[in-house]
Amino acid sequence: MKEITFLKQNADKWQEFESLVATKGANNPDIMAELFIQLTDDLSYAKTHYPKSKTTQYLNSVAAKVHQEIYKNKKEKKSRISHFWKYELPLVFKNSHKQLFYSFLIFTIGMLVGIVSSAYDDTFVRLIMGDSYVNMTLENIDKGDPMAVYKSMNQIDMFLGITINNIYVSFLCFVFGMLFSLGTGYLLFSNAIMLGAFQYFFYSKGLLMESILSIWIHGTLEISAIIIAGCAGLTLGNSILFPGTYSRLASFTNGMKQGVKIAVGLVPIFIIAGFLESFVTRYSNMPIWLSITIIGSSLIFIIWYFIIYPIQLNKKAQTFI
Repeated sequence: MKEITFLKQNADKWQEFESLVATKGANNPDIMAELFIQLTDDLSYAKTHYPKSKTTQYLNSVAAKVHQEIYKNKKEKKSRISHFWKYELPLVFKNSHKQLFYSFLIFTIGMLVGIVSSAYDDTFVRLIMGDSYVNMTLENIDKGDPMAVYKSMNQIDMFLGITINNIYVSFLCFVFGMLFSLGTGYLLFSNAIMLGAFQYFFYSKGLLMESILSIWIHGTLEISAIIIAGCAGLTLGNSILFPGTYSRLASFTNGMKQGVKIAVGLVPIFIIAGFLESFVTRYSNMPIWLSITIIGSSLIFIIWYFIIYPIQLNKKAQTFI
């Protein structure tokens, strides 16, 4: 069927649908459910035969309005929070795996730039980390306690400060996605350069393994969460750049909702990372097996919950469609 014929046959019906959404039809769940089914059928046909047409964009927009009307007044179950962590967030994250890869790639390249720059320029670490921090760390190394910086503050004050700062940085990573993903990319890259320079500094002092066993107790969750926050920002930015069959506004709205869910999902991870940095990392003389256990467990959790579990959950969901 030609698009113009498809449009003529259904235009009146779609206009009626829009008027129902704006009036009393929105209060009748049976009408709205039937409306949503018909719209999705038409949308599916349009996506198949006219994937880049304005008709498909229009149907996407109307279907989104109907979906919003159906669920906006839905009463939340008491298990809503557990449902979010168990199903909603992983399924949302499955749709952002490509952005997660790009975020990881940007961060990895930034780390390599930090490492290589530090290796070829003795002043680079001071430029990135600041003279006061480098001098303080050198003094701690001379005293035989390279990780003394993690013992210099009260645990509670340190926990609150670090956690709030990390949540703030992740929020910036997400919001800066509105700068067409470039803002998010810049924050990821600059933080990665800092980490690369930081790790090379300890390597140059012969303390790479000691720094890894201490710093990455909290760093595994903290750095992973920053990369995931970058994923949320890229999801938001790409929704503006690549709207697909949606209107740019509808695509931006969907990207914003998806990114917010990812950003909110990171808060508990930053809290745990802040706790580890404030209360655990300071024990730099803990047994090696315990450090490896904490680091390994954190890494396994991140890979499972944000990569493997969403794929498994999505496959199960597909079997019921």
